[in-house]
Amino acid sequence: MNDMTPVKATSPKDWETDQEVRWCPGCGDYAILKAVQRTMPELGSTPENTVFISGIGCSSRFPYYMETYGFHTIHGRAPAVATGVKLANPDLDVWIITGDGDALSIGGNHTMHLLRRNLDCQIMLFNNEIYGLTKGQYSPTSRVGTTSPSTPYGSVDRPATPCAFALGSGARFVARGFDVSKNLPEVLKAAHAHRGAAFIEIFQNCIVYNKDVFEDFAAPKGAEDHQLWLRHGEPMLFAKGTKGIALDVDALTLKVVDVVEDDWKSAGVIVHDVTNRSVAHMLVEMRFGEFPMALGVLYDDPRPTFNDAVIAQNVSASAGKTADLGKLLAKGQTWTVEDGHPEV
Repeated sequence: MNDMTPVKATSPKDWETDQEVRWCPGCGDYAILKAVQRTMPELGSTPENTVFISGIGCSSRFPYYMETYGFHTIHGRAPAVATGVKLANPDLDVWIITGDGDALSIGGNHTMHLLRRNLDCQIMLFNNEIYGLTKGQYSPTSRVGTTSPSTPYGSVDRPATPCAFALGSGARFVARGFDVSKNLPEVLKAAHAHRGAAFIEIFQNCIVYNKDVFEDFAAPKGAEDHQLWLRHGEPMLFAKGTKGIALDVDALTLKVVDVVEDDWKSAGVIVHDVTNRSVAHMLVEMRFGEFPMALGVLYDDPRPTFNDAVIAQNVSASAGKTADLGKLLAKGQTWTVEDGHPEV
């Protein structure tokens, strides 16, 4: 995210292009696109200061439908292009659009390095647990037993968990949402407010090749009791407040507890702290069914960004000065560039 003063107020229409939207009828990508177009005006962003960068896949048609700068790049390499864009023009608001195959298979290494470097951008990973564009092969997130043209007898692979991957790569902001959720815009706003790499996994229904795979927690009606919407400073409650998430102090794992008469404190329900990385790891690994699906902002704890470090270093070098940026980063400090040298 960048601190920007908008030249003028915008409306969702200002973010729509004249291009025909070409996804399958009923695809979850339509809902995500509308959520983004509704959200951008509320961020104070402007189309001329925004760029959407994608790789390859159904989700990667996204830049065609946003009235901004955009790059439809090559398979798995959107993070590399985004890094170049941000370093060349740090004032741009950079969004990366990717999918489970694009980001976690051929692009897995690029995604990992973007997150550990902490480039200031937003990464939206559309997870439909399938390769849709290439006609339904199984993907890195497909569940065991998934039948597809490439796994006719069912997949035997253990799936990757995108948010666990992000945390393991050093991401400082990790969130989840799903395509038709009314809360998705709030998740996008939180990601944009974070300075650094903000990773958002969005469960997206592939109407053709993996229909309703998320129905148990993402159905428009009747699935609310299986959703745990996380908000900083609020207790982890779900099922209309009748259940909550507590810490099993003996096993050092999470557990579901019953909440009687709204007394969540007596039940030991945890209050969500977005800066608690250990709890974030446990939340993303909760087994759905036994637990609800954790949604919203799971982790948010900023640190200095890659682009700030590179720019400060270049300014220092050009001024003939040396700064130990490694020590600054290790301490988690921020700095300003003054007289051509980082302020320590």
